[in-house]
Parts: sequence; structure tokens; C-alpha cells
Amino acid sequence: MIETIRGMREAVAAERANGKSIALTPTLGALHEGHLAHVVRAAEVADIRVVSIFVNPTQFTVAADLERYPRTLEADVQKLAGVDYVFAPSVDEMYPDGPTETKITAGKVGALYEGASRPGHFDGVLTVVAKLLDIVAPDVATFGQKDAQQLFLVRRMVADLNLPVRIEAIETVREDDGLALSSRNRFLDPRERRAARTLSAALEAAASSASSGVDAALAAAQGALMGESLVALDYLKFVHPKTFLTVDDGYRGPAIAIVAAKLGDTRLIDNETVYLAG
Repeated sequence: MIETIRGMREAVAAERANGKSIALTPTLGALHEGHLAHVVRAAEVADIRVVSIFVNPTQFTVAADLERYPRTLEADVQKLAGVDYVFAPSVDEMYPDGPTETKITAGKVGALYEGASRPGHFDGVLTVVAKLLDIVAPDVATFGQKDAQQLFLVRRMVADLNLPVRIEAIETVREDDGLALSSRNRFLDPRERRAARTLSAALEAAASSASSGVDAALAAAQGALMGESLVALDYLKFVHPKTFLTVDDGYRGPAIAIVAAKLGDTRLIDNETVYLAG
């Protein structure tokens, strides 16, 4: 485990000097099987695996959410047995003078959906991702499809800034009943946990009705959610994979159905790729 930027740079420089390729998996910690799927894929695409564990304060827009986020470093490191390096810097190491004045701006898409509910969130995400990519200088970086908007914005940043890294998307890992794995699932009480299944059920309903068009798919998804009083819907949208903007009613083609909702104090997101026709 490495805790300093200098130490991490020296380690990857030594690996590169030996001709090794490097994969980075950035995480906030509180690791679960979804994260471990990244580690498995990283071993397939690179020689050296680096997992970063850093609860980045600049992407939390509510102080209580930052305080609540689980810190389980010791358990996380045990789950990463076999990984070459765990980069676990402190906040002071990453932000020695406090939050940086220089930031990566997520733009128009960064202010939509998750960005509308959490203003400034994606600016914080992209800024810390840019820092991690600079520190580790990986050939490949893995990001989860579950955070579809984040994945889109990271890919766009890499393309816009000509960063020399390939972004590898990792499919969403789910529980047996369809709920997407998330570090926040641990905050759900038993009733909320049962109700949370309706998010993936709504996406399944949307996919099943997608051949009938946008309106039918949206109605099917909303119908799946309406029967569960514990689910407070934030948004349910169909977005274009290339722009992440909401498609119009007559759109035909591939789309990503995205959903976010609160169950008690816990906010969950999910998404599914569908093909709209009609």
C-alpha cells in the first residue's frame, strides 16, 4: 500500500522501466463484488494493477454525505489480495492547500440528472480523476457502467484533453434479485432493500417495452415504480449514448435508460441500455 503521490509515481516508473503496462481502478473504498470485477478485468488488460482508495471530498456536495460514506480501508485491502498496488492517499496528500482553485468543468451534461441533484459533483469527480490519471499514468483505467453519466463524462474528458489512457467500461454487477451493487446499499433497512428492487424492475420494464417507442417504454418503467411508496423518484430518462442528452419522443435507436431515487436517506442510481423503436 502506498500513501504518497511521490511513492506512487516512483513505483509505476519502476514498473514501466521493466516494460510493464498498468491498469488503474479508482474507487472511494467500501469495496464490494462490483469493484472486484474491475480488478479481474484489469488483470486481463494490463500487467500491473493499481487500485486507488480515496474518499474525495470535492465530489460530495452535502457534508453529511461525506461524513456518512463508509471508510473500510483495512477490509478493502484484504479484499484486494493479489493486486500489485493500493494507492490510499490522505486528503492532505491530495489537497495540501485545500480544494484546488484549478478544476475540470463537466460542462452542460455535468449539470444534468445527477449534476442537477448534486451541483458541482462531477467537477469534483473529473478533477480528482485527472489528478489520479496524472499520478499513476495508467495505460488503461476502469470505470463502472453503473455510474453511466460519470463514465460518459470521464470518457469525454479523456478525449477532449487528449489524455493517453484507454477507458475500460465494466458491466454492472447485480444481486440475485437485480439490484445493482453499491456501497450505499448497506444503509438500506430491510423494507427499503426490498423496495430498491423496483429500480432494476423499472429498467427491465423499459427494455421490454422499448420496441413500442419512447412513450411506451417510459410508461412501463413508471408503472413499475408507482407501486412502491418507499421509492421517491428523482429522475427517469432516456439519453443518447453519444451525447447523454435526453432523446425526443420520436427517437429510434440505442439509448440508455437512467433512473435515480431515494429510499429513506439513501440515494440509488441505475441504468440499462435499450433499443427504442416504435
